[in-house]
Amino acid sequence: PQGSEEAKAFVHAFLKRSMPKMKDEEIQDMLTRKAVVLEHYPPKKMKQKRKKTKGFTAKQRRELRLFEIEPEQQRYAIFLPLHELWKQYIRDLCHGLKPDAQPHMIQGKLLKADLHGAIVTVTKSKCPSYVGITGIILQEFKHVFKIITKEDKLKVVPKLNNVFSLEIDGFISYIYGSKFLLRASERSAKKFKLKGTIDL
Repeated sequence: PQGSEEAKAFVHAFLKRSMPKMKDEEIQDMLTRKAVVLEHYPPKKMKQKRKKTKGFTAKQRRELRLFEIEPEQQRYAIFLPLHELWKQYIRDLCHGLKPDAQPHMIQGKLLKADLHGAIVTVTKSKCPSYVGITGIILQEFKHVFKIITKEDKLKVVPKLNNVFSLEIDGFISYIYGSKFLLRASERSAKKFKLKGTIDL
C-alpha cells in the first residue's frame, strides 16, 4: 500500500506525462483550485454489418423436396399424437370449449387457428370424388390441404369449391375452402366476416 507522499508523487508524475505543455506551478494551481478532467478518446469500433441469412427460393425448396412426406412416413397412426396435441391446443385457445361457449366466438378462433393435426372431412364438393375424404391435415398451403386418411393414403385436396367440417368435443365447424385461400401464417392476421355467402 502506498503512503500519502508516494500517492502525491505518483499523481504529479502522471499529470506531468499527461500534460507535458503545462508547468509544475500551473499543475499545482489546478490541483488546489479544481478537479482535473482528463480527456480520453477510445478508438472507435467499426460496426460490422450483419449479413442477412438468405433462405431458399421456392425452386430450391422444390428441388430439395423439403415439404414432401416420405412414403414410409405416410401412416395415419404416426400422426394420431399430433391430432391429440391439436385438440389440446384448440381447448386452450377456446378456454376449454365449455357447453355454454358462444359458437360464433369458437368459430372465429378456429378460422385463425393452426389446422395442422386437425381431423377434417370433405362434406361438399363440386367434384364428387372428394366428398367423404376424412383424415388428419398434415400440411396446409395457400390452395390445398394435404390429408392422411385412415387407409394410409396421402390426399391432396384443393380448398377451392370444397366445404370441410371438423369436430372437436361435440362442436362441429364448417370451413368454406373458397373463402379460405390463405396460408396459415396469413390467416392469423386476417379479419374474417362470419356472415356472408356460403356457396361453393
